[in-house]
Amino acid sequence: MVPTPRALAVRGEVRALVEAARKVFTPPGELDPATLERRFVILASDVVITAVSVPLLTEVSRSAPGVRLHFVPEGHGDAQALRDGSADLEVTGMEDPAPEIRVEPLTEDRGVGVVRPGHPILDGGPVTAARFAAFEHVIATRRGRTAGPVDELLAGMGLARRVAGSLPTFGAMLLAVRESGLVGMTPERLTRPMYEALGLVTFAVPLELPPMTISMGWHPRYDADPAHAWLRERVREALTRHPT
Repeated sequence: MVPTPRALAVRGEVRALVEAARKVFTPPGELDPATLERRFVILASDVVITAVSVPLLTEVSRSAPGVRLHFVPEGHGDAQALRDGSADLEVTGMEDPAPEIRVEPLTEDRGVGVVRPGHPILDGGPVTAARFAAFEHVIATRRGRTAGPVDELLAGMGLARRVAGSLPTFGAMLLAVRESGLVGMTPERLTRPMYEALGLVTFAVPLELPPMTISMGWHPRYDADPAHAWLRERVREALTRHPT
């Protein structure tokens, strides 16, 4: 079954009516997660999904068995997901959100270099900018970019790196690094379980890179929704308590 043009045209209005009805029939008082029946869609980067999905699913299974969490990876066309209600929460590096979207920074991470054990970039002491640029790189980017702040900083030093290609997720990039002589970059804290499980080695990137900020965003129609506030608190705890 597919929606008719009329159904597509009024889905925003119908969703608003459903949310209004939910508020009317939600009893006043403190939320009891044990009795909550709700489905939440969380739009997130693969880094965030890897870092928080297990603790969140574990907590929901323990304290709110009637809640279902559906993690959806970022992709093209996500800009309207919070506004049209196809996602309840977005957790990622929030770039240029819509003006009405509530944005709360949760944690910061930094990029580190990552290579397979025995990689020649690790020989001879600290990695310099020149040595960093001398090896082939692979980039994790869902937008298919092959250049960014790293390349701008290198260019300011009269250096340039060769990017062999890009992959849409950090997991895929780390696997490529393990099986090749390519150099990658990854968030140090949030992807630690992945790169340690793969036996990879990290090193400090010899550039003044800005920290990566992970935020969560939601539409203001959920500001007073106790169930949504409960979800936000669970995500906040999962990210801020993630091991450093």
